[in-house]
Amino acid sequence: MLVVVVVALLLVTNVVTALAVYYLAPAAPAATVQPLRVIGPWSGPEKDKFLPVLNLFKNTTGINYEYITTRQEDLQSLLPNWFAARRAPADLIFMPSSFVKTYGTQGHAADLAGTVSESNYAAGALDPLKDGSKIYGGAYTGKVKPGFWYRQSFFAAHNYQVPTTWTGFEALLRQIETDGSVNNTPIISGDGVGWPLSDVVEHFLATYGGPNMNKQIVAKTLAWTSTSVHDVFANYLVRTLTPGVVCVASCWSAPRQWDTGVAEWWKGDYALYFMGSWITGMVTPNSDIRVMPLPGGVNPSGVVFAADYFFVPTYASRIDDAKRLAAFLGSSAAQQLQVTVGGHIATVTGVPLSAYPVVDRRIAENLTGKVILSDLDDTIGGTFQGTFWTQLQALWANPSNLNAVLTNIQAAMPP
Repeated sequence: MLVVVVVALLLVTNVVTALAVYYLAPAAPAATVQPLRVIGPWSGPEKDKFLPVLNLFKNTTGINYEYITTRQEDLQSLLPNWFAARRAPADLIFMPSSFVKTYGTQGHAADLAGTVSESNYAAGALDPLKDGSKIYGGAYTGKVKPGFWYRQSFFAAHNYQVPTTWTGFEALLRQIETDGSVNNTPIISGDGVGWPLSDVVEHFLATYGGPNMNKQIVAKTLAWTSTSVHDVFANYLVRTLTPGVVCVASCWSAPRQWDTGVAEWWKGDYALYFMGSWITGMVTPNSDIRVMPLPGGVNPSGVVFAADYFFVPTYASRIDDAKRLAAFLGSSAAQQLQVTVGGHIATVTGVPLSAYPVVDRRIAENLTGKVILSDLDDTIGGTFQGTFWTQLQALWANPSNLNAVLTNIQAAMPP
């Protein structure tokens, strides 16, 4: 009988101890849910204008996000190392179309053919991302690179007229320099790693060589060293770069950091600034900003429309949520919100012209009749871009080296 009582007491004690451990022991921490991670190139004011779109996605879906700014130039070398380890630093990443397609065909980007709808987009918007029936990314809003920006009030104060011929353009540059109406050169050369200079070159090629020149260079059926390409450089751009030809000094400044250069141009240090349409969201009041393309080119002329492309890595930790974000970024709801802040043009249909600020509305309307071109060096991509950019910086430093610059650029073209 005593043995039975002892056993019973032990059982009761063990049960009580177990319950005490269960209820009184500190609770294990709840598993942390990592937010949906997005990598994009925007910082500062550009980032501030993009985050409301991500916030709309969060409020609509309940999916938290983390946005990380990283330069695409850095990601070009970093991402392949992540992919080699079958990992990804984010769930959705903005990168040039050439990168997305190259690594998509290698299995590192998810096929979004069932996620983004081509019928929602303007014709051809997703073409740079396609390989057969597969679509390895999506297109967000784009930026047009339409020409040289100027302040309407500055032109009115000095009685300058927008030129309609190349001769008139040269005369305008010469007059600005002679008048001393700016503190520095007539044109500011926006720079960074070299890509703003590449936008200038693309505009000269598309205007005086025609849109087919850009297309043939990308298709590798026309060499940079060909007579036709050389002559566009020599007869137009290099004339304005070379001291004593159009301007006493160069008509262009030495390359300057492009974003800080916006403020310098706007306050009157320079008269003209070639830049993409995002510049309209970086000046106040932007009701004073106007743009003029290079005059006297071939007809029809081309204009570069550079979309911001994104993809979902195959190794994304939240791939389903990333695809939901991809679909959202390709919707009129997201892109309409983005265009309202200025500096963006929608790639999807269904965004009314009334959603654009006045200055961007003019840009959107003026695309009619123009041949839309993809960004040349983004489309070629790879190691070509770095060489292209550094060679253009060399051209700005010494325009007499044109032949060597074109030879070096051609040598960098992929096979």
